[in-house]
Amino acid sequence: MSGRNFPKMVILLLVAADILIWRSIFFDGKLVQPEFYFFDVGQGDSQMVVLPGNVKVLIDGGPDSKVLDAMSRNLKFTDKYLDLIILTHPQLDHFGGLIDVINNFQVGAFIGAGRKGESLAYRNLSDAILAKKIPYIALKEGDAIKYKDYIFQILSPSYEDLLSAELNDTSLVMMLKSPELKLLYTGDSGRNIEKELMKRYDLSADVLKIGHHGSKNASAAEFLRAVAAKVSIIGVGKNNYGHPSKETLRRLADLRAAVFRTDQDGTLKLIFQEGKIKVFRSPTR
Repeated sequence: MSGRNFPKMVILLLVAADILIWRSIFFDGKLVQPEFYFFDVGQGDSQMVVLPGNVKVLIDGGPDSKVLDAMSRNLKFTDKYLDLIILTHPQLDHFGGLIDVINNFQVGAFIGAGRKGESLAYRNLSDAILAKKIPYIALKEGDAIKYKDYIFQILSPSYEDLLSAELNDTSLVMMLKSPELKLLYTGDSGRNIEKELMKRYDLSADVLKIGHHGSKNASAAEFLRAVAAKVSIIGVGKNNYGHPSKETLRRLADLRAAVFRTDQDGTLKLIFQEGKIKVFRSPTR
């Protein structure tokens, strides 16, 4: 990690340490098998990672309150604490539900890339973060979030990407790594970002969150080959954009990837067990 990123990393680790100290007082801290959720929130994105010790990281919140319904089906009624919320980029189909989440959960810290949205809904989200006195931490390429053997490596955006007029280019792209697994979260990043990532990183991963809801402008064939995921998941709902595109589905089929879609399979829960990925579907439609 470069020197310019060092202070930010220190701050994040200190915040995380404070969160974990607080949790050690109020929770029993039993180790649990890591669980990885891809929520059915309609046309939008929302994922949650539950790490040993019941450490919970929510990535995006979909367009509306559907995320609360998805969380209520997969968390205990009394479980009202999130260690981190990560917003990949400030578009409504990724942050609209986070306002309700913040109003119904205690949150340790809020992570973003630093770009602000221009809509009234985003201002309402900012107001909710301030009202609850939730620390906001901006991360970019080269930063990381670490907990025990798990690390979220931030692969994008670069400083230059953050200045892009296209908000999708500012998406936080993250590789979650442990000794046993790798998951790649792509936000709404498109082919231009995929090309940058392929030049700089080993992108091989066990699980891929398909970029931009399966848009034809993302998930290039060479990118999918570089990732070589055993399981690919598309967060999508009823829409007028043609998501997921026939082109993306064909490219995935050519690679013989196991593909799941939240509009067809509902919320997905993944666990890693004895070197295998187990996928649990919960269709609600």
